Amino acid sequence: MLKMTSRALTSMVLGAAVAGTSASADEITIGWTAWSDAEFITKLAAEILEDRAGYDVNLTQTDIAPQYQGIAGGDIDAMLMSWQPGTHGDYLDGIAGDYTDLGPLYTRARLGWVVPDYIPEDELSSIEDLKNDEVRERLGGEITGIDPGAGLSNLSEQAMEDYALDDYNLQFSSGAGMTAALDRAISRDEWIVVTGWSPHWKFGAYDLRYLEDPEGSLGGAERIHALTRNGFHEDHPDAADVLARMFIPLEMLQDYMAYAQDNSYEEAVEKFIDEQSGYIDYWVTGEL
Repeated sequence: MLKMTSRALTSMVLGAAVAGTSASADEITIGWTAWSDAEFITKLAAEILEDRAGYDVNLTQTDIAPQYQGIAGGDIDAMLMSWQPGTHGDYLDGIAGDYTDLGPLYTRARLGWVVPDYIPEDELSSIEDLKNDEVRERLGGEITGIDPGAGLSNLSEQAMEDYALDDYNLQFSSGAGMTAALDRAISRDEWIVVTGWSPHWKFGAYDLRYLEDPEGSLGGAERIHALTRNGFHEDHPDAADVLARMFIPLEMLQDYMAYAQDNSYEEAVEKFIDEQSGYIDYWVTGEL
């Protein structure tokens, strides 16, 4: 998890990002961080707010900590990537009272260790099963991770300790390195365990499952919420209503994220708009 930045630094970062724009009654600024789910949901919301609700939408990309401080300080109007209750709990505590929560955009998000579904569950269904000598041999004693210092990497190191996986190596890489290793293993029908999270496009591209985590080392179920600055609903009631009604089933989201990975996020957004008019009509009008 990133460290919190000061409000002064946040104002400088966000101020520079929106410099040159002129605020109007129908202009809103949405912050986002370069995560695959955040990119899809933010660009989808922007397209709908512009085409169906008549707003001019500015998208401001920064790290996650400035998103929260930008909401609290009023430098941005909304963010669509608040992981609750645990992952971003510290950020929320740091801006208590200085934001409005519009509710979940999707649920059943989580962190964990992931395996291809062709690995037999009677041999490997839980992190506890990794202690089995035959399982360790099939895996080469390796867990494929992402960036060192990432929140998931820190939790994975704790899991290694909690489950006494002394004979394993947590191999740090990157998000792209992890998915490349996963793709390579699947193409060869090999065993692999990777550190993972949902939503992620890999769940739309491959048949995967999480290993059970009886110690709870990797956390529990999470929800991703839309947050706005205080007063946003009074200033932009139609936009606030659209964001409050937005909700996408996790499996559907991951399918479109997988499409974006193979094409582009802009094309994935257009595909969603073409195929899911019932969802969009409800988000815009509130009528079923």
